[in-house]
Amino acid sequence: MLEKMIIGRFIPGTSIVHRMDPRSKLLFVFLFVVAVFLANNVVSYAILLGFTAFAIALARIRPYFLINGLKPVIFLIIFTLLLHIFFTREGPVIFEWKFIKIYEEGLRMGIFISIRFLVLVLITTVLTLTTSPISITDGLETLLNPFKKLKLPVHELALMMSISLRFIPTLMDETDKILKAQLARGSDLSTGSIKERVQAVIPLLVPLFVSAFKRAEDLAIAMEVRGYRGGEGRTRFRQLSWHMRDTAVLITFVLLVGVLLWVRK
Repeated sequence: MLEKMIIGRFIPGTSIVHRMDPRSKLLFVFLFVVAVFLANNVVSYAILLGFTAFAIALARIRPYFLINGLKPVIFLIIFTLLLHIFFTREGPVIFEWKFIKIYEEGLRMGIFISIRFLVLVLITTVLTLTTSPISITDGLETLLNPFKKLKLPVHELALMMSISLRFIPTLMDETDKILKAQLARGSDLSTGSIKERVQAVIPLLVPLFVSAFKRAEDLAIAMEVRGYRGGEGRTRFRQLSWHMRDTAVLITFVLLVGVLLWVRK
């Protein structure tokens, strides 16, 4: 399952979302995270789901590929839903069996929060799938430029966030290799008591941490050999350019917020 995870991966393409300026995509995602919390009823959450599906279609990402790559996250969403269903005790009881009681408010909040979680994960995944790590770095650095006046290390922050995103699929691949190697040696992580399972995970974590530190050291050496000295005085080979489609995205966001506010009332 780990090798199929798509969080943090970039898939080259020619869709309109791929060709958009990274600044407009980053701005949209940041603002969308805030806009999601405006939804408070069935209609507003349906609008968010429809808009997310529209964004996925524009990016030309196959739904099966997206869902298959997000299986671990979907499991977490289902777990969140179940927590709300069984532990939120507000409103009338809609189901009761022995000691199990499901309340109307618990079911409603569980579904709404799960949808909120799902659309946030899907939109951010569309961003990473359609934007290369270097483009994300350049876009973040440009957006954070005003904070240079506050003496913030903008370039270093943007680079650090980009490297973190890039390391997610790398570490997942490394974990999958180590897991398969442990299984080939007869290790079993799926049976036994909780204590035995925790003990079986330790041989998996040690080589993973060693590999992560080794990759970080290799990256640091490669950057030093290439003369990296921070963002001061650096020029860009790839210049960012703002197009009409990027303006259209922000206008679409304003319309989306307007509709959510109208439906909210």
